[in-house]
Order: sequence, then structure tokens, then C-alpha cells
Amino acid sequence: MDRSGGRLALFSIPAGVALMFLVGPLFKLIVTSDMRLLGGAFVDPAVLSAIWLSVAAATWATLAGAVLGIPLGFLLARYDFRGRAIVEGLIDLPIVIPHPIAGIALLFVFGRRFFLGRAFQMLGVRFPGAVPGIVVAMLFVSAPFLINAARDGFRAVDERLENVARTLGRGPWAAFFGVTLPLARGPLVSGAVMMWARALSEFGAVVVLAYYPMTAPVLIYDRFETLGLRSAQPVAAVVVIVALAIFATLRYLNLRRVPV
Repeated sequence: MDRSGGRLALFSIPAGVALMFLVGPLFKLIVTSDMRLLGGAFVDPAVLSAIWLSVAAATWATLAGAVLGIPLGFLLARYDFRGRAIVEGLIDLPIVIPHPIAGIALLFVFGRRFFLGRAFQMLGVRFPGAVPGIVVAMLFVSAPFLINAARDGFRAVDERLENVARTLGRGPWAAFFGVTLPLARGPLVSGAVMMWARALSEFGAVVVLAYYPMTAPVLIYDRFETLGLRSAQPVAAVVVIVALAIFATLRYLNLRRVPV
């Protein structure tokens, strides 16, 4: 056996264990579900409403993250300023802290008794117990994925290409949107997908800031606490199946865009 074959055999065992560890519990969750209850969960209005709310709120959070996070990622990639390392560390903070703490922290900003929450409430927008609160919670915990991907993507783009476009008569905005942004598209798309996925699965911050209306993770938790594992399992299986279908579609569309 050559050196490459030996390495393949050596790595295959821990790789297989890792794959089974990640996939096995989800597979068992689905195949051991009561088929009658699983079929009922697929047509349960509460389940469908929770899944749709999760998808919609995660999409809005990702769009807001793109508008706010891509410029921040560009600044971190292209400009060396004092305190940049601190800023990069602060960006990762929502990933590190327990997410119920994130929800409590958000309550101190967007709660009804605090300035920003009261200001928005005067405009007819409230966050606790409302969809905007779900979006804010999802945005807070998932934005670092897109910001970091944008930073790394812009760093990988050679600034000389943008400078060449500038010398050919393009303005700074035209060079950015015509050269830099397209070349960083791959990391940006990957970061947006990761942010969307993280937002979709968020529970801790959402359940503190806005328990109702229920997203899919909150509904699963509520069914588990009130009705037990037998009732929560089919709902969890439906969410896994829907998430798998969405990601398979996104993967397929992304592969089709890759040039041969």
C-alpha cells in the first residue's frame, strides 16, 4: 500500500465516526418517528406556521445582516485602524456567549421599559413577543458568520484589480460593485447561507426576547415540555426534513453556478 493509500485508510476510521456522530442521531430521529404522528405533523397548522415564521424571520435577519455586515467586513479587510483586533473580537462575542444571555441583553435595549424599545413602540413596532423581536434575536446571534465571511472574502480579492478598474475610468463605487463584489461572491454567498442557517436554528435568544409567536425550535421545546418526547419527536423530524430539503436545493443551485 502506498503512502497515499495508507493515509486514506488511517483517516477513514475517524472520518466515518465523525460522520456517523453528526448524521446518526438525526437519521434515527426521523426513522423512529411514529409515521402517523409524522404525517400529522406535516399538515399541523401550528407546525407549518412555526416553520414558515422561522424561514421568513431568518431571511429578514440575513438581509439586514447583508446590508449592515458586508460594509463592516469590507472595512475590516481593507483598512488597518487602531483597535481593529478588538472590533474583530467583539464581532465574535455573540457566538461565544450563551444565547439566553444574548436574549436578556437584547431585552435591555429593545424591551418596553428601555429607550430604544419605547422609541420603536411609538412608531408602532414592538420587539418582545413579536416578529421584530425574533428577527433582532436571529440577527444578533448569526451576523458574525456573514461579517467574518465578508472580511475573508474581501481580503482574498487583490486590490490591484480594483485599482486597474479605477485607472480605466471607473469610479470607486463602480469598481466595487463591478470588480470587488463579484470576485468576493463565493465567500459572501457561503456566509449568507451560514448566517441564514444559524438564524433558522436559533432558540435561546428568541425564547427570551420573543417566546410568541413560536418559531420551529421554540415550538419543539414547548411540545417537549408540555406533551413529552413522543409529541415533540415528529415535529423535530419535520423540521430536519424541511431543513435538509432547503439545504439540498441551495447546494444544487450553488453547484450550478460554479464554472466547469
